[in-house]
Amino acid sequence: MLTTLNTAYSDTRAADLAWALGREPLPALATLDLELQGLKLQLRLLGASHQVLLEEERGLCSETVACIPGSSTPLPLGVAKRVDDWEYEFAARVEELPPGAFAGRAQELLALVSDHPHGLAGVFPGSPHAFTAMLARCHEGQVHWRTWHAYPQDGQLVATRTRVGARVAAHAGAVRA
Repeated sequence: MLTTLNTAYSDTRAADLAWALGREPLPALATLDLELQGLKLQLRLLGASHQVLLEEERGLCSETVACIPGSSTPLPLGVAKRVDDWEYEFAARVEELPPGAFAGRAQELLALVSDHPHGLAGVFPGSPHAFTAMLARCHEGQVHWRTWHAYPQDGQLVATRTRVGARVAAHAGAVRA
């Protein structure tokens, strides 16, 4: 799903992005509710980037990547942690692209996400290449999502990848060395 977001940029540079886990839902400009193999997933586009809410009988997992006032947690390159009964993994990278390559990559990503049944993309006013896009899937009992945050004025594309799965319990009859 592709939408035009009726707001100005809140996070105008890749360096302004912060990461948070476990935040309450923030006001969203657009949402996509999905049910993937019994898991409820909500993709949320914020004026300041994105939030994903994953709900299941084990509980709620909330990821926010946005310009968060007062946040002291910058966007990490990688995180792996346990959240209740979930195993959570996050990775981020910033791509620097020249203008022609940036425009081509932006068009490619927007086409991929807007045509996908589990995709949500929002274009910000002022530039067709200023966008936030999200794509989710479920594979082997794990939920995966990818996001892209585009900053055409700097030629920067922030890409994130997240995997959330149930923690595997140790077998009671396992032999110990």
